[in-house]
Amino acid sequence: MISSSIRMADSGSLDLKLDYSATNACGIGDVVVSDAFSAGGHTWIVNCYPRGDKKEDNNGEYLSLFLKLVGESKNVKAIFDAFMMEKDGKPSSSVAKRCVQVYPPEGFTDWGWPQFVKRSDLESSYVVNGKVRIMCVVIVLRDGDMYRVPEPPPDIGVHLGRLLDSADGTDVSFIVDGETFPAHRAVLAARSPVFRAELLGSMAESKMSCITVQDIEPVIFRALLRFIYTDELPGDIMVLEDSSSTATTRDELFKKLLAAADRYDLSRLKLMCAQKLWETLSVETVMTMIVYAKMHSCPELKKRCLDFLLTGKNLESVLDLFMN
Repeated sequence: MISSSIRMADSGSLDLKLDYSATNACGIGDVVVSDAFSAGGHTWIVNCYPRGDKKEDNNGEYLSLFLKLVGESKNVKAIFDAFMMEKDGKPSSSVAKRCVQVYPPEGFTDWGWPQFVKRSDLESSYVVNGKVRIMCVVIVLRDGDMYRVPEPPPDIGVHLGRLLDSADGTDVSFIVDGETFPAHRAVLAARSPVFRAELLGSMAESKMSCITVQDIEPVIFRALLRFIYTDELPGDIMVLEDSSSTATTRDELFKKLLAAADRYDLSRLKLMCAQKLWETLSVETVMTMIVYAKMHSCPELKKRCLDFLLTGKNLESVLDLFMN
C-alpha cells in the first residue's frame, strides 16, 4: 500500500493506492491503514477493508472505507469525499461518495461506507499496473461553513462613489467659492443630521436647487462629499499624506476637514481626522491642537493631547518653548 497526501488550509487529500493482487489474500475484517494526513489542523487516517469490515454487511463482496480522526480532538465536523480513479486517470462518476459527520462519531471509532465499491468491479474498471487508486478528500467545517457561500466584500461605497462622480440623478447643487458640486438630497440627509434639517426640513434651503456654502474651501467640501458617499477618506487626501508635503500642510488639511465634519455632525469623519492629527503631535503643536479639539468638540483628540503632555518630559519641553 502506498499513499500520498496534499495539505491545504482546512482541507487535505489522500491518494490511496492498493496492490490489488495483495488484497486477494485479505480476509473479511482485515484492514489496510493509510498513512496519516492533515486537514484543518487535525490528523486523519483512512481504514480500508479490501474484503469488507464485517461478514454480515457484504460477505466479502465489497471493499469498505472509513475515515478516522487521530488524537484527542473532539466534535470536529468534516466532509469526507471518496471516489475511485478510473483507468484513464479520471475520477469515477459511478463510485463517488460523500458523508458529513462529527468526528469521532458517537459510539464509533471511524465513519464511512461498509459497501464502498464491489470487488468484482475493481479488476474490470479500476486496476492499473496492478494497483487501484482511491482519492479521499477531507474538508473540516467551521461553525456555519456547511451552508456558507463566500460573500464578496461590501461595495455600497464604491457604487455611491460612482453615483457622485457621474452626477446621475442629482437634485441639489452646492456653490463653494465659485465651484459647483452636484449631489443627492437623500444621500446627504441619510448621512448628516445637519444636511437632513437643511435639505428636508423647514429651512429655506429645502426649497432651493442651488445652495451657496460659506467658510469652507472647495477641496475640503469635495473631501466631505466623498466621505459622505463612500465612508472613506478621499483618495486625493491620502495621496497628499503619502507625498512629500510638509507636516504643516498635511495637518492643516485634516484640521479643516475635522472642522467641516463637526459642522455637519459627521462623527466618524471627525474621529478619523483626529486620528491623523494625533499621529503627528509634537511639542510645537500640542497646545494649538488642544485648543482646536475643544473648539470643534473632539474629546478624543483633546485626551490624546493631554496624554502626550504627561508622557516623559513633554510638558517640561512645552513650558520651556513658551517661556522662550
